[in-house]
Amino acid sequence: MTSSAQGGPQSGGRRRIDKVLADDFATDLPGLDIDELRTRRREAEQEEADLSYVRRMLQGRMDILRAELARRSGGGNAKIVEHLSQVLSDTGRSDHGLGRFLRVEPSRVDEHRRAVEQVIADVGVSEVEGHSDDDIRGALGRLEEFEHVISEDRRSVQKVMDALTAEVAARYKSGAASVDDLLAER
Repeated sequence: MTSSAQGGPQSGGRRRIDKVLADDFATDLPGLDIDELRTRRREAEQEEADLSYVRRMLQGRMDILRAELARRSGGGNAKIVEHLSQVLSDTGRSDHGLGRFLRVEPSRVDEHRRAVEQVIADVGVSEVEGHSDDDIRGALGRLEEFEHVISEDRRSVQKVMDALTAEVAARYKSGAASVDDLLAER
């Protein structure tokens, strides 16, 4: 499963992720004016918010499938839906990422949900009991592959954001940009 097969960045593509991860998006930053830097940073931040949203959706679905497999191997007979709040809580997760605070909400929520559901179209997480262990493991594997692609894209976007943020901060520090100018725009 390649990044482009799952909607990841494509060289010369027209989507926001293609633009943000293009070779020239975060190069020659000192040559850009401050407004262009801010615009690019907002685009990168929006893309990170979207990727983070997709990643959370994938992780939730993977948690449900793992919990169903664990339930089956333990011989329990309780339905997975009876334990959803426990399954989807973050208490067992050690992978919390960079813990960035994003100021934007994900865009294209329905589009993202459809993309995730396409990955496991044959095994709906709301009806896992009707599927074999092999079906569930297959769906889990596809979700894990997709989550890996999304996580790699997210890390790449975060590197772009870091470069843009560092340049904006350097401008403020040197006096080349003023917080007063930013506040006057709002």
